[in-house]
Amino acid sequence: MTDKRERPPVPEALPAPVIDAHTHLDACGAVDAAGVAALLDRAEAAGVSHVITVADDLKAAQWAAEASTWDPRVYAAVAVHPTRTSSFGDVEKAELERLAAFDRVVAIGETGLDYYWDYSPPAAQHEAFRWHIDLSKRVGKPLMIHDRDAHEDILKVLSSEGAPSTVVFHCFSGDADFARRCVDAGYVLSFAGPVTFRNARALREAAQLVPQDQLLVETDAPFLTPHPFRGRPNEPYCVNYTVRDLATLRGEDLSELCAAVTRNAQRVFGLDY
Repeated sequence: MTDKRERPPVPEALPAPVIDAHTHLDACGAVDAAGVAALLDRAEAAGVSHVITVADDLKAAQWAAEASTWDPRVYAAVAVHPTRTSSFGDVEKAELERLAAFDRVVAIGETGLDYYWDYSPPAAQHEAFRWHIDLSKRVGKPLMIHDRDAHEDILKVLSSEGAPSTVVFHCFSGDADFARRCVDAGYVLSFAGPVTFRNARALREAAQLVPQDQLLVETDAPFLTPHPFRGRPNEPYCVNYTVRDLATLRGEDLSELCAAVTRNAQRVFGLDY
């Protein structure tokens, strides 16, 4: 029997490099430059050339911004996760504004609404989401959205506040109808391990209709490990499995899809390589 604590095998390298558009290197176990390098070395062996490590609280935001200076394969996104916004105030805002100005911080996220957990009241989440939208527009960096059971309210807030020029739905979780609405609004949809789950029919249908130039891939590691390794620890190299599955699902050539999602990530996040 396979040990659920065991990492999936590192797969054969992709035919062209891709970017893991959303991961949490600290939650994957990295604490210093050596730990980051070990994660990225495994990723590079699988054809995953770069990652964006994402914050969920202020300490993680500080760590992500620093980690992005340790290894040229790492970029960062900073924000306070919606489930952590019950005490979101001036201290957090000031520090996020400082971090958002860093060159290797390429997005504001993850921010948004989460109605699944009850760690933070909806009113506090809404207020923090609106503030992050404003920060994204002021610093000219993409908004990286966390949307859990909150599809309609996410769109309402983006409409009422005026969406930033670039909006990324991290770990897109909607159906085909919601995907069409996001695509029509010009938003970018990023797919993680759940799109490979064989029982995720609505999500897999949604993934088939997204235009290639509005598509990203991610792991959200250490969570959401793709099929057939669901439940085992996730790492950036596992985006290899997701992009392979997406190519088959969408009926696209794997090399072409790899090149497309890399171009998209470079364009969306203004990556400098």
